[in-house]
Amino acid sequence: MIIGKTILAIIPARGGSKGIPRKNIRHVAGKPLIAWTIEEAKKSKYLDRTILSSDDDEIIGVARRWNCDVPFIRPVELAQDNVTGIEPVLHALETIKENFDYVVLLQPTSPLRVVEDIDECIEKCILQSAPVCVTVTTPDKSPYWMYLLDDQGRLRSIMEQKNTILLRQQFESVYALNGAVYVARTDWFIKNRKFISNETIAYPMPKTRSIDIDTEWDLKMCDIVLSERKYLSEVYCGKE
Repeated sequence: MIIGKTILAIIPARGGSKGIPRKNIRHVAGKPLIAWTIEEAKKSKYLDRTILSSDDDEIIGVARRWNCDVPFIRPVELAQDNVTGIEPVLHALETIKENFDYVVLLQPTSPLRVVEDIDECIEKCILQSAPVCVTVTTPDKSPYWMYLLDDQGRLRSIMEQKNTILLRQQFESVYALNGAVYVARTDWFIKNRKFISNETIAYPMPKTRSIDIDTEWDLKMCDIVLSERKYLSEVYCGKE
């Protein structure tokens, strides 16, 4: 709770991942992927309750072993490829009995996020009286450098360059959603059924904590980063 506001966190984890089968419970740096999100959520000083939304018995079992609350089983029709990420959040809010002032979406595919990212995104949303705050990061390449190919293979700039921008330092700063944390005032979210709007504010995160796992390569990169993070934590805690 923060300044009297109650906050619910929802971790969505369906079983039918096509790109990486069983992605949410694949082991990363010695733990199921979903465990990294559960652990950071449990460290939060603001989250009043953290729940899992899943249709999958195995994922539910893993989450419970990591002491995550699982108050319901998500209906199968809300776990299909064509279902947006908004629907499981709305379903969770409708299903649980309690009312919360704010809802936080924590996707398990962002295991590099730390508790400070969660709490500071919440703080920014509430203290700035914004209805929504989401985490973003700077992309590796600016869209000013990106092109489409026409039917004959010729380059066509995606974004019209202003005054023939030539130097990287002259580009406007751009940001991309990194999928790590979404915070919204519950009544606003239920009414608007989205996180991104003209009212949404952003909490920037470094690229080093912004990998959103979509591929095996992403999974391997997170395994390397989290293994190193775990090793350094053990060293500094005097375990070696």
